[in-house]
Amino acid sequence: MMKRKVLIASAMLFSAVVFAQKDELKTAEKAVKQGNLTEARTTLQTLDGTIENAEDKYKSHYYLLKAKTYYEMSKQGIDVLASYETAGEALKKLIALEESGKKKYTDEANEIKAKLLADLVNSAIEDNKNGNNDAAAKKLYLAYQLDKTNQDYLYFASVYSINNQDYDTALKYYLELKELGYTGERTQYLAVNKETGEEEDLGNKTQRDLMVKSGEYIKPTERETESRYPEIVKNIALIYSQQGKVDEAIAAVKEARAQSPKDINLILAEADLYIKLDDKEKFKALMEEAIAEEPNNPVLYYNLGVITSEMGNKEDARKYYEKAIQLDPEKESYYMNLAALELSEETPLIEEMNNLGNSKADNIRYDELKQKRENIYKATIPHLEKLLSINPENVDALKTLMNIYGNLGETAKFKEYKTKVESIE
Repeated sequence: MMKRKVLIASAMLFSAVVFAQKDELKTAEKAVKQGNLTEARTTLQTLDGTIENAEDKYKSHYYLLKAKTYYEMSKQGIDVLASYETAGEALKKLIALEESGKKKYTDEANEIKAKLLADLVNSAIEDNKNGNNDAAAKKLYLAYQLDKTNQDYLYFASVYSINNQDYDTALKYYLELKELGYTGERTQYLAVNKETGEEEDLGNKTQRDLMVKSGEYIKPTERETESRYPEIVKNIALIYSQQGKVDEAIAAVKEARAQSPKDINLILAEADLYIKLDDKEKFKALMEEAIAEEPNNPVLYYNLGVITSEMGNKEDARKYYEKAIQLDPEKESYYMNLAALELSEETPLIEEMNNLGNSKADNIRYDELKQKRENIYKATIPHLEKLLSINPENVDALKTLMNIYGNLGETAKFKEYKTKVESIE
């Protein structure tokens, strides 16, 4: 008899809980409709401890109201990131709950989800414009958690994390992208805006074709975007390198290069690692490999010139700098490095000249060395003058020419460049 009483009491208690849940849900729903978000949130919080044991229909209603409440809070600027996250979690639970049963609230949940995603992305873009990359990255990661079919969200969350110098978070996201095999490749549907004359990406083929038919756009074309995979692997490697995990960095690049051995970005990423390890031979070999893939890339020849010069092979370095200049004759640094290479030849001459005595043989040798030094100066002058034709206010070039003319004894030229230097500094 006592057992029966306990069972009845329990049943009565359960009924009381159900009635309380229904009442609280009605109260919360009314508060949401009236825009009283504080009351809605407080009411829903009273259900947090019991709702998981409720019937599915009550749980679905609870999640919908929770999503609505926190979504509206985010729109009003109340604990924005936390509100976005809470609303998103509620939507995911609601949709998952109704997936195999009656879909009473699923359509409404999907509508809110679409709005929430749009708000997250737009807000992240605005944060990025304002330099708040931390918030931008977090919002896009939330967007990805809400819609994992769009891996672009995770990619840009990685990019914004890099911009925020939050390398640990960026590495986590990049590793996830790598695991997913993400490339970001897509077809761009392009057409030229008749009014502006500029080519625009119109999103998809249907939209592009409609805009062309309208007469507002012409010259429809399609183009495949480049894969982002090399960039992802490169950044994984660079972050590992920055963290001092060189073995992991090299392994990441080698793994990627096994799949894309001719990818120029991956070759350069590996080269960058070896220069950080001060392995000039390996760097040089990789730069030569890169040049084989892009023989008309002046930056590759310039970089090879720098490292070859550091390795003491000045003749080859000169050839690489000259090739870089031939391919891009408007780059200041190419001329400056070539001039510095030429002038480096005077150092041993000066040392020998300073160690000579006053004998007849020493004097003859001194004059020979002096002539060689002057020849070096004369070979350097055209490089610096060409640099100054590109940028007349390059102080380093002006000072170098001033010193050269001073050493050559050309007083008028020395004074001319001295005046130019003084007018800038």
